[in-house]
Amino acid sequence: MCGECGYRTANKTHLSRHMRTHTGEKPYKCDQCDYSATVKHHLIDHQIRHSGEKPYMCEVCGYRTAQKFNLSRHMRIHTEEKPYKCDQCNYSASERSKLDKHLAKHTGKKVYKCDDCGYRTAKKSNFSRHMRTRQKCNFKRANLIKNFGEKPYLCGECGYRTAKKDHLTEHLKIHTGEKPFMCGECGYRSAHKCHLSEHMKTHTGEKPFKCDQCDYSAAQKTHMDRHIVAKHSDEKPYICGECGYRTTQKAHLSQHMRIHTGEKPYKCDQCDYTVAHKSSLNDHMLKHTGENPYKCGECGYKTAKKANLFRHMRTHTGEKPYKCDQCDYSAAQKCALDQHMRKHTGEKPYMCGVCGYRAAKMSNVSDHMRAHIGEKHYKCDMCNYSAARKSQLFGHLKIHSKETKSTRGTNVQPLTLSPET
Repeated sequence: MCGECGYRTANKTHLSRHMRTHTGEKPYKCDQCDYSATVKHHLIDHQIRHSGEKPYMCEVCGYRTAQKFNLSRHMRIHTEEKPYKCDQCNYSASERSKLDKHLAKHTGKKVYKCDDCGYRTAKKSNFSRHMRTRQKCNFKRANLIKNFGEKPYLCGECGYRTAKKDHLTEHLKIHTGEKPFMCGECGYRSAHKCHLSEHMKTHTGEKPFKCDQCDYSAAQKTHMDRHIVAKHSDEKPYICGECGYRTTQKAHLSQHMRIHTGEKPYKCDQCDYTVAHKSSLNDHMLKHTGENPYKCGECGYKTAKKANLFRHMRTHTGEKPYKCDQCDYSAAQKCALDQHMRKHTGEKPYMCGVCGYRAAKMSNVSDHMRAHIGEKHYKCDMCNYSAARKSQLFGHLKIHSKETKSTRGTNVQPLTLSPET
Protein backbone atom coordinates (compact mmCIF):
# COMPACT_ATOMS: atom_id res chain seq x y z
CA MET A 1 0.00 0.00 0.00
CA CYS A 2 1.12 3.57 -0.79
CA GLY A 3 1.60 5.61 2.40
CA GLU A 4 0.85 8.86 0.54
CA CYS A 5 -2.54 8.19 -1.05
CA GLY A 6 -3.66 4.69 -0.01
CA TYR A 7 -3.16 3.10 -3.45
CA ARG A 8 -3.06 -0.70 -3.11
CA THR A 9 -1.64 -3.39 -5.42
CA ALA A 10 -0.67 -7.07 -5.30
CA ASN A 11 2.54 -6.43 -7.27
CA LYS A 12 5.58 -4.80 -5.67
CA THR A 13 6.87 -3.45 -9.01
CA HIS A 14 3.53 -1.72 -9.58
CA LEU A 15 3.88 -0.01 -6.20
CA SER A 16 7.44 1.09 -7.04
CA ARG A 17 6.23 2.53 -10.34
CA HIS A 18 3.31 4.25 -8.62
CA MET A 19 5.59 5.92 -6.03
CA ARG A 20 7.25 7.87 -8.84
CA THR A 21 4.04 9.87 -9.23
CA HIS A 22 4.75 11.27 -5.74
CA THR A 23 8.54 11.60 -5.95
CA GLY A 24 8.59 12.95 -9.52
CA GLU A 25 11.39 10.52 -10.40
CA LYS A 26 11.82 9.88 -14.16
CA PRO A 27 14.59 7.27 -14.55
CA TYR A 28 14.05 6.52 -18.25
CA LYS A 29 15.95 9.04 -20.41
CA CYS A 30 15.82 9.58 -24.16
CA ASP A 31 19.32 9.54 -25.72
CA GLN A 32 18.27 11.91 -28.53
CA CYS A 33 16.57 14.72 -26.59
CA ASP A 34 15.82 15.89 -23.02
CA TYR A 35 12.66 13.78 -22.64
CA SER A 36 12.45 11.50 -19.58
CA ALA A 37 9.65 9.21 -18.33
CA THR A 38 8.55 7.43 -15.17
CA VAL A 39 7.60 4.27 -17.10
CA LYS A 40 9.72 2.43 -19.67
CA HIS A 41 6.97 1.89 -22.25
CA HIS A 42 6.39 5.68 -22.32
CA LEU A 43 10.02 6.09 -23.36
CA ILE A 44 9.60 3.41 -26.07
CA ASP A 45 6.54 5.23 -27.44
CA HIS A 46 8.48 8.49 -27.40
CA GLN A 47 11.49 7.09 -29.27
CA ILE A 48 9.26 6.04 -32.15
CA ARG A 49 8.76 9.76 -32.82
CA HIS A 50 12.46 10.08 -33.61
CA SER A 51 12.43 7.05 -35.93
CA GLY A 52 9.18 8.04 -37.68
CA GLU A 53 8.06 4.41 -37.53
CA LYS A 54 4.30 3.75 -37.41
CA PRO A 55 3.90 -0.01 -37.01
CA TYR A 56 0.19 -0.06 -36.09
CA MET A 57 -2.22 0.13 -39.03
CA CYS A 58 -6.03 0.13 -39.36
CA GLU A 59 -7.14 -2.57 -41.80
CA VAL A 60 -10.35 -0.67 -42.61
CA CYS A 61 -9.01 2.71 -43.74
CA GLY A 62 -5.21 2.44 -43.67
CA TYR A 63 -4.68 4.84 -40.74
CA ARG A 64 -1.21 4.31 -39.20
CA THR A 65 0.13 5.24 -35.77
CA ALA A 66 3.20 4.77 -33.62
CA GLN A 67 1.21 3.66 -30.57
CA LYS A 68 -1.07 0.67 -30.06
CA PHE A 69 -3.56 2.48 -27.83
CA ASN A 70 -4.02 5.15 -30.53
CA LEU A 71 -5.05 2.40 -32.94
CA SER A 72 -7.49 0.98 -30.38
CA ARG A 73 -9.02 4.42 -29.95
CA HIS A 74 -9.17 4.97 -33.70
CA MET A 75 -11.01 1.65 -34.27
CA ARG A 76 -14.00 3.00 -32.27
CA ILE A 77 -14.68 5.30 -35.22
CA HIS A 78 -15.52 2.22 -37.28
CA THR A 79 -17.17 0.14 -34.54
CA GLU A 80 -19.01 3.18 -33.06
CA GLU A 81 -18.15 1.81 -29.63
CA LYS A 82 -18.62 4.37 -26.82
CA PRO A 83 -17.42 2.70 -23.63
CA TYR A 84 -17.25 5.84 -21.46
CA LYS A 85 -20.68 6.56 -19.90
CA CYS A 86 -21.87 9.64 -18.02
CA ASP A 87 -23.48 8.71 -14.70
CA GLN A 88 -25.72 11.81 -14.73
CA CYS A 89 -27.31 11.57 -18.20
CA ASN A 90 -27.41 9.33 -21.28
CA TYR A 91 -24.24 10.77 -22.84
CA SER A 92 -21.52 8.30 -23.85
CA ALA A 93 -18.15 8.85 -25.55
CA SER A 94 -15.50 6.92 -27.43
CA GLU A 95 -12.69 8.63 -25.50
CA ARG A 96 -12.17 9.34 -21.81
CA SER A 97 -11.07 12.91 -22.52
CA LYS A 98 -14.41 13.66 -24.21
CA LEU A 99 -16.30 12.31 -21.19
CA ASP A 100 -14.19 14.50 -18.88
CA LYS A 101 -15.10 17.56 -20.98
CA HIS A 102 -18.78 16.59 -20.90
CA LEU A 103 -18.79 16.14 -17.11
CA ALA A 104 -17.67 19.74 -16.72
CA LYS A 105 -21.12 20.75 -18.07
CA HIS A 106 -22.75 19.12 -15.06
CA THR A 107 -20.37 20.50 -12.47
CA GLY A 108 -19.75 23.87 -14.14
CA LYS A 109 -16.20 23.51 -12.84
CA LYS A 110 -13.44 25.41 -14.67
CA VAL A 111 -10.25 23.97 -13.24
CA TYR A 112 -7.76 25.65 -15.59
CA LYS A 113 -7.01 29.28 -14.72
CA CYS A 114 -4.68 31.84 -16.26
CA ASP A 115 -2.76 33.68 -13.52
CA ASP A 116 -2.16 36.69 -15.78
CA CYS A 117 -5.72 37.61 -16.74
CA GLY A 118 -8.03 35.35 -14.70
CA TYR A 119 -9.35 33.44 -17.73
CA ARG A 120 -10.86 30.09 -16.67
CA THR A 121 -11.90 27.05 -18.69
CA ALA A 122 -12.97 23.45 -18.17
CA LYS A 123 -10.82 22.21 -21.06
CA LYS A 124 -7.05 21.83 -20.98
CA SER A 125 -6.84 22.35 -24.77
CA ASN A 126 -8.63 25.70 -24.44
CA PHE A 127 -6.26 26.72 -21.68
CA SER A 128 -3.19 25.74 -23.75
CA ARG A 129 -4.50 27.68 -26.74
CA HIS A 130 -5.20 30.69 -24.52
CA MET A 131 -1.66 30.66 -23.11
CA ARG A 132 -0.11 30.39 -26.59
CA THR A 133 -2.23 33.31 -27.77
CA ARG A 134 -1.17 35.41 -24.80
CA GLN A 135 2.51 34.70 -25.41
CA LYS A 136 2.23 35.66 -29.09
CA CYS A 137 0.14 38.75 -28.50
CA ASN A 138 1.72 40.19 -25.34
CA PHE A 139 4.35 42.23 -27.18
CA LYS A 140 1.97 43.40 -29.90
CA ARG A 141 -0.73 44.18 -27.34
CA ALA A 142 1.71 46.19 -25.21
CA ASN A 143 2.42 48.45 -28.21
CA LEU A 144 -1.31 48.81 -29.00
CA ILE A 145 -2.15 49.72 -25.41
CA LYS A 146 0.70 52.24 -25.38
CA ASN A 147 -0.76 53.95 -28.47
CA PHE A 148 -4.52 53.44 -28.08
CA GLY A 149 -5.28 52.66 -24.40
CA GLU A 150 -6.65 49.54 -22.68
CA LYS A 151 -9.19 48.79 -25.47
CA PRO A 152 -7.18 49.20 -28.68
CA TYR A 153 -9.54 47.31 -31.03
CA LEU A 154 -12.18 49.64 -32.51
CA CYS A 155 -15.27 48.92 -34.64
CA GLY A 156 -15.46 51.37 -37.53
CA GLU A 157 -19.24 50.99 -37.79
CA CYS A 158 -20.43 51.90 -34.29
CA GLY A 159 -17.42 52.84 -32.16
CA TYR A 160 -17.44 49.66 -30.05
CA ARG A 161 -14.05 49.09 -28.40
CA THR A 162 -12.58 45.94 -26.89
CA ALA A 163 -9.36 44.70 -25.36
CA LYS A 164 -9.26 41.55 -27.52
CA LYS A 165 -9.07 41.19 -31.29
CA ASP A 166 -11.23 38.04 -31.38
CA HIS A 167 -13.99 39.92 -29.52
CA LEU A 168 -13.95 42.55 -32.27
CA THR A 169 -14.13 39.79 -34.93
CA GLU A 170 -17.21 38.34 -33.22
CA HIS A 171 -18.77 41.80 -32.82
CA LEU A 172 -18.41 42.63 -36.53
CA LYS A 173 -20.83 39.79 -37.36
CA ILE A 174 -23.60 42.00 -35.93
CA HIS A 175 -23.01 44.48 -38.77
CA THR A 176 -22.37 41.97 -41.57
CA GLY A 177 -25.30 39.74 -40.58
CA GLU A 178 -23.07 36.70 -41.07
CA LYS A 179 -24.46 33.54 -39.43
CA PRO A 180 -22.21 30.65 -40.48
CA PHE A 181 -23.38 28.15 -37.85
CA MET A 182 -26.62 26.29 -38.76
CA CYS A 183 -28.76 23.72 -36.94
CA GLY A 184 -29.37 20.61 -39.04
CA GLU A 185 -32.67 19.95 -37.24
CA CYS A 186 -34.63 23.16 -37.80
CA GLY A 187 -32.46 25.53 -39.87
CA TYR A 188 -31.69 27.92 -36.98
CA ARG A 189 -28.59 29.98 -37.77
CA SER A 190 -26.20 31.79 -35.47
CA ALA A 191 -23.20 34.06 -35.69
CA HIS A 192 -21.50 32.22 -32.83
CA LYS A 193 -20.74 28.53 -32.38
CA CYS A 194 -21.51 28.68 -28.65
CA HIS A 195 -25.04 29.96 -29.43
CA LEU A 196 -25.61 27.00 -31.76
CA SER A 197 -24.40 24.60 -29.04
CA GLU A 198 -26.90 26.13 -26.60
CA HIS A 199 -29.67 25.96 -29.23
CA MET A 200 -29.06 22.25 -29.87
CA LYS A 201 -30.10 21.50 -26.28
CA THR A 202 -33.66 22.49 -27.25
CA HIS A 203 -33.68 19.42 -29.53
CA THR A 204 -31.83 17.01 -27.24
CA GLY A 205 -33.66 18.13 -24.10
CA GLU A 206 -30.35 18.17 -22.26
CA LYS A 207 -30.39 20.29 -19.08
CA PRO A 208 -27.00 19.80 -17.44
CA PHE A 209 -27.25 22.66 -14.94
CA LYS A 210 -29.05 21.57 -11.75
CA CYS A 211 -30.27 23.84 -8.95
CA ASP A 212 -29.01 22.66 -5.57
CA GLN A 213 -31.97 24.25 -3.77
CA CYS A 214 -34.93 22.87 -5.77
CA ASP A 215 -35.73 20.53 -8.69
CA TYR A 216 -35.15 23.17 -11.40
CA SER A 217 -32.69 22.35 -14.19
CA ALA A 218 -31.57 24.42 -17.15
CA ALA A 219 -29.93 24.00 -20.53
CA GLN A 220 -27.81 27.14 -20.09
CA LYS A 221 -25.79 28.44 -17.15
CA THR A 222 -27.17 31.97 -17.61
CA HIS A 223 -30.69 30.60 -17.12
CA MET A 224 -29.57 28.89 -13.92
CA ASP A 225 -27.94 32.09 -12.66
CA ARG A 226 -31.18 34.01 -13.30
CA HIS A 227 -33.20 31.29 -11.53
CA ILE A 228 -30.99 31.44 -8.42
CA VAL A 229 -31.33 35.22 -8.15
CA ALA A 230 -35.08 35.26 -8.90
CA LYS A 231 -36.21 32.32 -6.74
CA HIS A 232 -33.65 31.86 -3.98
CA SER A 233 -32.40 35.40 -3.35
CA ASP A 234 -34.11 38.54 -2.04
CA GLU A 235 -31.66 40.70 -3.95
CA LYS A 236 -33.18 42.98 -6.62
CA PRO A 237 -30.25 45.08 -7.85
CA TYR A 238 -31.93 46.70 -10.87
CA ILE A 239 -34.08 49.75 -10.02
CA CYS A 240 -36.17 52.12 -12.15
CA GLY A 241 -35.21 55.77 -11.66
CA GLU A 242 -38.72 56.89 -12.61
CA CYS A 243 -40.94 54.95 -10.19
CA GLY A 244 -38.69 52.83 -7.95
CA TYR A 245 -39.65 49.48 -9.52
CA ARG A 246 -37.04 46.82 -8.63
CA THR A 247 -36.20 43.53 -10.33
CA THR A 248 -33.67 40.70 -10.28
CA GLN A 249 -32.94 40.89 -14.02
CA LYS A 250 -31.57 43.68 -16.21
CA ALA A 251 -33.76 42.53 -19.13
CA HIS A 252 -36.89 42.94 -16.97
CA LEU A 253 -35.88 46.51 -16.14
CA SER A 254 -35.35 47.27 -19.85
CA GLN A 255 -38.84 45.94 -20.58
CA HIS A 256 -40.31 47.92 -17.69
CA MET A 257 -38.78 51.19 -18.93
CA ARG A 258 -40.92 50.94 -22.06
CA ILE A 259 -43.92 51.75 -19.81
CA HIS A 260 -42.37 55.19 -19.24
CA THR A 261 -40.94 55.76 -22.72
CA GLY A 262 -43.92 54.34 -24.63
CA GLU A 263 -41.52 52.45 -26.90
CA LYS A 264 -43.12 49.57 -28.86
CA PRO A 265 -40.35 47.99 -30.93
CA TYR A 266 -42.18 44.79 -31.92
CA LYS A 267 -44.37 45.21 -35.01
CA CYS A 268 -46.85 42.84 -36.63
CA ASP A 269 -46.13 42.29 -40.35
CA GLN A 270 -49.81 41.64 -41.10
CA CYS A 271 -51.45 44.67 -39.45
CA ASP A 272 -50.57 47.93 -37.66
CA TYR A 273 -50.29 46.34 -34.21
CA THR A 274 -47.17 47.25 -32.22
CA VAL A 275 -46.21 46.17 -28.72
CA ALA A 276 -43.51 46.61 -26.10
CA HIS A 277 -42.81 42.89 -25.54
CA LYS A 278 -42.01 40.11 -28.00
CA SER A 279 -44.15 37.59 -26.10
CA SER A 280 -47.17 39.87 -26.58
CA LEU A 281 -46.48 39.98 -30.33
CA ASN A 282 -46.29 36.17 -30.42
CA ASP A 283 -49.70 36.02 -28.71
CA HIS A 284 -51.10 38.56 -31.18
CA MET A 285 -49.88 36.60 -34.22
CA LEU A 286 -52.11 33.70 -33.20
CA LYS A 287 -55.10 35.96 -33.93
CA HIS A 288 -54.09 35.94 -37.58
CA THR A 289 -53.63 32.16 -37.72
CA GLY A 290 -56.72 31.45 -35.60
CA GLU A 291 -54.97 28.42 -34.09
CA ASN A 292 -56.23 27.26 -30.65
CA PRO A 293 -54.54 23.90 -30.00
CA TYR A 294 -55.11 23.71 -26.21
CA LYS A 295 -58.55 22.51 -25.09
CA CYS A 296 -60.19 22.14 -21.67
CA GLY A 297 -61.63 18.66 -21.07
CA GLU A 298 -64.25 20.05 -18.66
CA CYS A 299 -66.01 22.73 -20.69
CA GLY A 300 -64.45 22.75 -24.17
CA TYR A 301 -62.63 26.08 -23.71
CA LYS A 302 -59.89 26.43 -26.33
CA THR A 303 -56.83 28.66 -26.33
CA ALA A 304 -53.68 29.32 -28.30
CA LYS A 305 -51.44 29.18 -25.21
CA LYS A 306 -50.71 26.31 -22.84
CA ALA A 307 -50.28 28.76 -19.94
CA ASN A 308 -53.79 30.10 -20.55
CA LEU A 309 -55.19 26.59 -20.28
CA PHE A 310 -53.41 25.99 -16.95
CA ARG A 311 -54.80 29.29 -15.69
CA HIS A 312 -58.30 28.44 -16.95
CA MET A 313 -58.30 25.06 -15.21
CA ARG A 314 -58.20 26.86 -11.85
CA THR A 315 -61.75 28.06 -12.53
CA HIS A 316 -62.78 24.40 -12.29
CA THR A 317 -60.48 23.33 -9.45
CA GLY A 318 -60.86 26.52 -7.41
CA GLU A 319 -57.11 26.53 -6.81
CA LYS A 320 -55.63 29.88 -5.71
CA PRO A 321 -51.90 29.27 -5.32
CA TYR A 322 -50.84 32.92 -5.02
CA LYS A 323 -51.10 34.08 -1.38
CA CYS A 324 -50.73 37.58 0.06
CA ASP A 325 -48.27 37.61 2.97
CA GLN A 326 -49.97 40.63 4.56
CA CYS A 327 -53.63 39.55 4.60
CA ASP A 328 -55.85 36.55 3.79
CA TYR A 329 -56.18 37.38 0.09
CA SER A 330 -55.32 34.64 -2.42
CA ALA A 331 -55.56 34.57 -6.20
CA ALA A 332 -55.64 32.14 -9.07
CA GLN A 333 -53.28 34.32 -11.12
CA LYS A 334 -50.00 35.99 -10.17
CA CYS A 335 -50.92 39.22 -11.95
CA ALA A 336 -53.99 39.50 -9.71
CA LEU A 337 -51.81 39.12 -6.60
CA ASP A 338 -49.35 41.71 -7.96
CA GLN A 339 -52.20 44.20 -8.38
CA HIS A 340 -53.53 43.40 -4.91
CA MET A 341 -50.10 43.95 -3.30
CA ARG A 342 -50.11 47.53 -4.57
CA LYS A 343 -52.96 48.21 -2.15
CA HIS A 344 -50.51 47.47 0.66
CA THR A 345 -47.47 49.20 -0.86
CA GLY A 346 -49.24 52.11 -2.54
CA GLU A 347 -47.07 51.51 -5.61
CA LYS A 348 -48.28 53.08 -8.85
CA PRO A 349 -45.81 51.95 -11.54
CA TYR A 350 -47.86 52.99 -14.58
CA MET A 351 -47.63 56.63 -15.65
CA CYS A 352 -49.24 58.80 -18.31
CA GLY A 353 -46.55 60.36 -20.51
CA VAL A 354 -48.72 63.45 -21.19
CA CYS A 355 -49.69 64.71 -17.73
CA GLY A 356 -47.89 62.48 -15.21
CA TYR A 357 -51.02 60.69 -13.95
CA ARG A 358 -50.03 57.47 -12.16
CA ALA A 359 -51.99 54.26 -11.54
CA ALA A 360 -51.56 50.83 -10.00
CA LYS A 361 -53.09 49.17 -13.10
CA MET A 362 -52.07 49.54 -16.73
CA SER A 363 -55.75 49.39 -17.75
CA ASN A 364 -56.41 52.54 -15.69
CA VAL A 365 -53.68 54.40 -17.58
CA SER A 366 -55.09 53.13 -20.90
CA ASP A 367 -58.55 54.45 -19.91
CA HIS A 368 -56.97 57.71 -18.78
CA MET A 369 -55.14 58.19 -22.11
CA ARG A 370 -58.45 58.18 -23.95
CA ALA A 371 -59.31 61.43 -22.18
CA HIS A 372 -56.30 63.05 -23.92
CA ILE A 373 -57.04 61.70 -27.39
CA GLY A 374 -60.84 62.07 -27.10
CA GLU A 375 -61.54 58.41 -27.78
CA LYS A 376 -64.75 57.07 -26.19
CA HIS A 377 -64.42 53.33 -26.38
CA TYR A 378 -67.33 52.31 -24.10
CA LYS A 379 -70.81 52.57 -25.71
CA CYS A 380 -74.21 52.39 -24.06
CA ASP A 381 -76.51 49.93 -25.87
CA MET A 382 -79.64 51.74 -24.65
CA CYS A 383 -78.88 55.26 -25.92
CA ASN A 384 -76.20 57.22 -27.81
CA TYR A 385 -74.02 57.84 -24.75
CA SER A 386 -70.31 56.86 -24.96
CA ALA A 387 -67.47 57.20 -22.44
CA ALA A 388 -63.70 57.06 -22.30
CA ARG A 389 -63.70 54.96 -19.13
CA LYS A 390 -65.59 51.83 -18.17
CA SER A 391 -66.41 53.25 -14.72
CA GLN A 392 -68.11 56.23 -16.39
CA LEU A 393 -70.28 53.88 -18.45
CA PHE A 394 -71.27 51.98 -15.29
CA GLY A 395 -72.29 55.30 -13.68
CA HIS A 396 -74.36 56.19 -16.73
CA LEU A 397 -76.13 52.80 -16.78
CA LYS A 398 -77.51 53.52 -13.30
CA ILE A 399 -79.65 56.23 -14.91
CA HIS A 400 -81.31 53.61 -17.08
CA SER A 401 -81.63 51.32 -14.09
CA LYS A 402 -83.52 54.03 -12.15
CA GLU A 403 -85.77 54.70 -15.15
CA THR A 404 -86.65 51.00 -15.34
CA LYS A 405 -87.52 50.88 -11.62
CA SER A 406 -89.73 54.01 -11.84
CA THR A 407 -91.57 52.53 -14.84
CA ARG A 408 -92.26 49.36 -12.89
CA GLY A 409 -93.70 51.46 -10.01
CA THR A 410 -96.48 53.09 -12.14
CA ASN A 411 -99.83 51.46 -12.78
CA VAL A 412 -99.36 50.89 -16.50
CA GLN A 413 -101.16 47.99 -18.07
CA PRO A 414 -99.39 46.15 -20.86
CA LEU A 415 -100.99 46.29 -24.27
CA THR A 416 -102.66 43.07 -25.28
CA LEU A 417 -103.89 42.06 -28.68
CA SER A 418 -107.08 40.17 -29.07
CA PRO A 419 -107.68 37.93 -32.04
CA GLU A 420 -109.79 39.33 -34.88
CA THR A 421 -113.44 38.30 -34.90
